[in-house]
Amino acid sequence: MFIAYDLILLVLFVLFVSLFLYKNKKNLRKEGLLFLYKTPWGIQFINTVGKKYKRTLKIASYISVGIGYLLMIFALYFVLKVVWMYIFNLDLVRAIRVPPIMPIVPYIDKLVPGLPSFYFVYWIIILAIIAITHEFAHGIFSVYNKIRIKSTGFGFFPFFFPVFLAAFVELDEKKMQKQKIFPQLNILSAGTFANILTAIFFFVIMVLFFSIAFEPAGVVFDDYFYSIVPISTIKMIGNHSIENPTYEKIVRQIENEDFREIKTNEKEYYSIKGFTKDKKNILLYEKTPAVEAGLKGAIIKIDNVSVKSLEELKKEFSKKKIGDSILITTKTNANEENYEIVLKENPFEKDRPWMGIVFQKYESTGVMGRIIGAISNFKDKNIYYSPKFDGLSVFLYNLLWWIVLISFSVALINMLPVGIFDGGRFFYLTILGITKNEKIAKRFFASSTYFFLFLIILVMFSWIISFMR
Repeated sequence: MFIAYDLILLVLFVLFVSLFLYKNKKNLRKEGLLFLYKTPWGIQFINTVGKKYKRTLKIASYISVGIGYLLMIFALYFVLKVVWMYIFNLDLVRAIRVPPIMPIVPYIDKLVPGLPSFYFVYWIIILAIIAITHEFAHGIFSVYNKIRIKSTGFGFFPFFFPVFLAAFVELDEKKMQKQKIFPQLNILSAGTFANILTAIFFFVIMVLFFSIAFEPAGVVFDDYFYSIVPISTIKMIGNHSIENPTYEKIVRQIENEDFREIKTNEKEYYSIKGFTKDKKNILLYEKTPAVEAGLKGAIIKIDNVSVKSLEELKKEFSKKKIGDSILITTKTNANEENYEIVLKENPFEKDRPWMGIVFQKYESTGVMGRIIGAISNFKDKNIYYSPKFDGLSVFLYNLLWWIVLISFSVALINMLPVGIFDGGRFFYLTILGITKNEKIAKRFFASSTYFFLFLIILVMFSWIISFMR
């Protein structure tokens, strides 16, 4: 229902902005693909902060430049890791189906499953927060370094609908280029520094809001129990026997027919989960009570007794016996489902009942994995949290989540050593400071930009190829 209101807001906003720009067209100027609307708004605030808090800004300038270098290194690592995945893991790329370059636009969640809702109202709020803080930071550190601010304003892309896509602070560029290298690095990294501070600030708010607006209400299991079986042992898939089974034969059989049962030399399995990376083994779901019942969603009750944690689930389950018929209530989106399950004997612990669901231990690997793990520690991955204020809790939490994610993403991308980003000139000035040679610095700057352009073309080509195999 909210989508209808959101689309109405989009139409009204476009009409309002169109009328506003038409009435104030004398303040518009075209620059590239954008129309820039110039205004003195915010200049007094920028000048006041830039001149009044010099001691604080001096300390912050070193932090800002340091963070700029760290983000540039991390951005390079992240891009190379993505390139590696798109080139050498085409099966994963094909499964994800997401192109390597995709702008964050309203309703992107409809194109990329698994993302929280991303409404137009989110988009416009987040653009305002990120763009204004980013550009004001550039302005504040410019004033701190005694560079005059000429104007501020907003940028509009007119070809589809006039919604502002950027904010800008117009500096005295000639005076900036006459500055020493460190002040220029400071000004260039200031916007990224502001994005990081924004991400941290809203992350703290998000954690506090989550603790107030949500409460534990169920248990989320990760998977059904499965076994790893050599492909060579497969005898039948559905009603079709397979001679001399190989990965290719099994995949062809799966694609051509809807199936359930899989038979090996020794036993029967429920269905296929997937394959190991070497394609020599197959992952098969056992015929467990949970998988046969089609159990889905967060478990919120066992025999009408509420379970809100893994410990409570284990406690209730310990009261049951082999052969007992139990009623499990789950929560899926806004609906509750009931499942009658007859417990079997645990194959690993005799005389113990077994439902056949799996809870995985999450171990974050790699730099990105550890960062995501660290910022999500405030939630237990196996707990279903119920909103206390119905849709409002989810709406505000998702907004905060997107602000944090996009703030960090903008900071990261902006420090790539590519000509169109602040990181491009930041990289150029760094090489210039090391070599003291403008020609060498320009050569490195151009090479870096072309290198990343080559990587973009390469991953896009790999993405297209992944769907042709």
